[in-house]
Amino acid sequence: MPSRIVTLKLNGAERELIARPSTTLLSALRETFGLMGAKRGCAQGGCGSCTVLLDGRPVVSCLIPVVTVDGSAVETIEGLADGDRLGDVQQAFVDLFATQCGFCTPGMIMSATALLNRKPDPTRADVTEAICGNVCRCTGYEPIIAAVLAAAEHRGGGAHAEAEV
Repeated sequence: MPSRIVTLKLNGAERELIARPSTTLLSALRETFGLMGAKRGCAQGGCGSCTVLLDGRPVVSCLIPVVTVDGSAVETIEGLADGDRLGDVQQAFVDLFATQCGFCTPGMIMSATALLNRKPDPTRADVTEAICGNVCRCTGYEPIIAAVLAAAEHRGGGAHAEAEV
């Protein structure tokens, strides 16, 4: 099968690449666009370290052929910050020490961002369900859950979150 031109709205900007059918979204992000936030962990979709938002939904980018998402919107961890100012979920992870080695952090933040975008007032159960596909081997999950709930509170949605912490 020949290579194809693929157009993406990547972190808000129209971008194009020439991709072979076997090129994954993760490979395109890292190798073509130089976006290193999404990590290659298990390469089987089980660890969540490569999670990005595809048309607003969290997906594991290591399993998705980039040619199948032509015309889609992709948001990566790099798209959350505004210059030097971190996004609210990113800042909550820093403030609440929800990261140690940082390998899982981008995927975790993207899953949390998708949750807060669709449900601004999540419960603790909502947060644990949203991040269940993201594996962290360093921090344990309590600081991560607390950071997501704090980000919800910062956004003005966290009434549920406050009551359940």
